Amino acid sequence: MTVRVLAHFIPGRKVSEFVAPESDWLDIRWCAADDDVTFAAEIADAEVLWHVLRPLPGSDLRNGPRLRLVQKFGVGINTVDVGTATELGIAVANMPGANAASVAEGAVLLMLAVLRRLLPLDHATREARGWPTDPELGEHCRDIGGCTVGLVGNGSIAQRVAGIVTAMGAEVLHTSTRDDGRPGWRPLPQLLAESDVVSVHVPLTSSTHHLLDRAALGRMKPGAVLINTARGEVVDEAALTEALVTGRLAGAGLDVFAVEPVTADNPLLRLDNVVLTPHVSWYTADTMARYLTVAVDNCRRLRDGQPLTHVVNQPTGC
Repeated sequence: MTVRVLAHFIPGRKVSEFVAPESDWLDIRWCAADDDVTFAAEIADAEVLWHVLRPLPGSDLRNGPRLRLVQKFGVGINTVDVGTATELGIAVANMPGANAASVAEGAVLLMLAVLRRLLPLDHATREARGWPTDPELGEHCRDIGGCTVGLVGNGSIAQRVAGIVTAMGAEVLHTSTRDDGRPGWRPLPQLLAESDVVSVHVPLTSSTHHLLDRAALGRMKPGAVLINTARGEVVDEAALTEALVTGRLAGAGLDVFAVEPVTADNPLLRLDNVVLTPHVSWYTADTMARYLTVAVDNCRRLRDGQPLTHVVNQPTGC
């Protein structure tokens, strides 16, 4: 039995090599995230959709009468209309923990880049202005080991970040919906007030939308740094921009934005105390191998009539 898959991304060589041994039963059609014409043509015959980041509204799901599974490559399912999928009998599955190592390293990378002013120093060095050294470096650059790092959320990614920065000498605090009894737990207002670096690691839900709003950002230490590798809308971007422009916060490292792809008129793009990446902290060869292992396994389970792993809904008729 062949399983028809619409993969909503273009594969690199390693991805193609990974799935090649399954070609006798796995029929994969590749479609760039911005290629709506190919997507509309292929969704009609797809049984499985490999979904990354492009929003997947109910109208797309209704155009896939053979769809049985939306396989999210990652954890967050806020871009999928899960309600419509459930109504149509389509399972939605994610991959908890599969990208934790890569996103955690990406968060620490952003911390280091901001704290050590990597981009301005790179720019100055390329213009032969790297020496004599700017005395401001000794006033403002920080070691992670000399900081208190506050983690908003305490899931698998946050726990990996904690392990890394603890090894570097940092004091680590965390917050979650309630006191979990673990050392370092703080209610959010206290965590914000005590932390030199605040790193966001919560999903986007109705309760976390603009969790870090103007009031919350105002509770942060003057000169603190904000890192976000979770979801853009957890942070009020307008309030963050204001805090960065006024110098209330020293800097930010952002992998996610309220609107993605980030638009050219976003004022954060014009600030030199911000390090930006385009929602790719998860995107490494190692994470892709883990993603594909889970995705192929769930396709095989679908083919063989076995229970799917990490299904987040209860589709009718299934």
